[in-house]
Amino acid sequence: MTPDEFRRFAEVSRETSADFESYHSIILKWQAKINLISPTTIDSIHERHFADSAQLFCLLSNDDKQVVDLGSGAGFPGLALALLARQHGRSTIFHLVESDSRKAAFLIEVARELRLLGQTVQIHAARAERLALRQLGHRADCVTARALAALPELIAYAAPFLHADARCIFLKGQKADDEIAAARRDGWQFDLDSRPSRLPGDGVILVLSHVARVPALAGAAPRKL
Repeated sequence: MTPDEFRRFAEVSRETSADFESYHSIILKWQAKINLISPTTIDSIHERHFADSAQLFCLLSNDDKQVVDLGSGAGFPGLALALLARQHGRSTIFHLVESDSRKAAFLIEVARELRLLGQTVQIHAARAERLALRQLGHRADCVTARALAALPELIAYAAPFLHADARCIFLKGQKADDEIAAARRDGWQFDLDSRPSRLPGDGVILVLSHVARVPALAGAAPRKL
């Protein structure tokens, strides 16, 4: 996917497209220092990372004031969504949670370069469970994540951030059905909207709402994020 193909796919303006190209350049600069993305995807960043993240934007609404992006890594999907939200004039605050200090430093540089830092993007170099307890517990309208953990663990990380009407938007692969079944066996209850990715492959987008856990079925706590 070329930059122009991505621009048409995500319906981004030329100004926002230029921001994504700046983002692309910073990824390449930092990739030589730390492993931000899989080396096999370096030549396909626009499709494998930018477009994969951007396709979630239609699932966000004007009412989403606080979005928590878990395990942000190179900023996917949270930072890409923040760029699209700005293009559409939204005031949504995106909280990018990344416990790896080097990756958090990368996110700070990108967000500053893109004029998002301290505006609609906040970077949290902290563990998710600690952040939920101290600052963002039950405040998120939406929690996003991509390539972070199996669904039972992922819901356990997300749940402390969610208020009663919040939802989760997770990008998953070909094992999504197995992970959904495992999460329900682990005591998690949720309404589920599952839809295929717009990109080639076995990707699927899971939208979970009314997330709750049946105490009698609850298993072990998730590992630290």
